[in-house]
Amino acid sequence: MKILFTFPGQGTQRAGMLQHLPDGEALLTRVRAVLGDETDRLDSDDALQHTRAVQLSLLISGVAWAHELIRRGVKPDIVSGLSIGAFPAAVVSGALDFSDALRLVALRGDLMEQAYPQGYGLTAITGLTLTHLETLLPGSQTYIANLNAETQIVIAGRDEDMARVAQKALEAGASKAIRLAVSVPSHCALLDKPAAELARAFESVRLSRPDCAYLSGSTARVIHDPEKIAEDLAFNMARTVQWYDTMVSANQRDARLAIEMPPGNVLTGLTLQAGWQGDAISLERNGVDVAGHLAKRLER
Repeated sequence: MKILFTFPGQGTQRAGMLQHLPDGEALLTRVRAVLGDETDRLDSDDALQHTRAVQLSLLISGVAWAHELIRRGVKPDIVSGLSIGAFPAAVVSGALDFSDALRLVALRGDLMEQAYPQGYGLTAITGLTLTHLETLLPGSQTYIANLNAETQIVIAGRDEDMARVAQKALEAGASKAIRLAVSVPSHCALLDKPAAELARAFESVRLSRPDCAYLSGSTARVIHDPEKIAEDLAFNMARTVQWYDTMVSANQRDARLAIEMPPGNVLTGLTLQAGWQGDAISLERNGVDVAGHLAKRLER
């Protein structure tokens, strides 16, 4: 039986999330060597209004907490991240150097925000199937962005268009329609050009074969080849998130303990909705000691 580390995407961020990281000063020293003084403002309220700071904060947090678990003997057999979460997953797998990840994620955030500086984003709709929701999209210029669960789907597009689709969804029986704290229309064709530019930046970065299974949140497949991992990371901003299928795939690969890195516990709930056959916990809610206990139990 295997251990899965999961890494959240945008929307889970909060001010102060980098203030109490395990071994935080050592890690932030490495961050300052790349980002300079920006490091000390990344998780402020003002900074987190911008995609660049959000994505960098999620990268740093994910790497810090995963490395703390590994230091305590809890090692992943599989890693997977939702959207930006794929970058800390790649770092923890050994495929991508942390300093390179910082540079690439900073560029990723800039490219996404520059493409759509305002008026666009994501809306999560709960309670409708994909087939039902798709009937509400024609003429709206919105896109399916995330397939998080069978009846938890995220759409991307212009704020006004998403609001109209959300109202139609509620009238059609959806239980919730929530505008997410994401300021860009991720995971759709609107980001094809920024993704292609990020792919060019990856040409100057060398990735390695991962030490554990890197499970793509875009394809729900394990990728071993470094060049294909680079391609997956570069283009995931423009590809639909297949999180439900990704968790089904992890389950089929005998993962029986899913540990979600901070911040938040969104992925834990989604994992449990995918027919998960083991334990799924949020490190932020359950703590490192519980994660260690459950990991030891798997060894018996």
